[in-house]
Amino acid sequence: QVQLVESGGGLVHTGGSLRLSCAASGFTLDDYAIGWFRQAPGKEREGVSCVGSDGITYYADSVKGRFTISRDNAKNTLYLQMNSLKPEDTAVYYCAVKAPSYSGTYYSLCPPLRSPYDYDYWGQGTQVTVSS
Repeated sequence: QVQLVESGGGLVHTGGSLRLSCAASGFTLDDYAIGWFRQAPGKEREGVSCVGSDGITYYADSVKGRFTISRDNAKNTLYLQMNSLKPEDTAVYYCAVKAPSYSGTYYSLCPPLRSPYDYDYWGQGTQVTVSS
């Protein structure tokens, strides 16, 4: 079964850095599109970044130039390097995957970040808090 486990969240001051990890099991990560999302209290879940089987990366405008998504296929792990953190980045961060559309295929491209509900499986989330 597909499992995603996030880690690496914590408390950091404005301008600091964190690296989030998403350990995947039950599937081969590079066969899926996999991304990061975040949700602050009382707000809708929003897309942060995604990388697809094609290796193309996508970022929300709010994090461009500050966050970097990467994938370690050998470890079946996704990372999100977050630099220059702002209080506005405070949220629970989730990793999520979009599976190939059809069983027996091994390729999946990122759905639009504006459509988080198009992703199929989600981790439990990790809290990121940026103090002002």
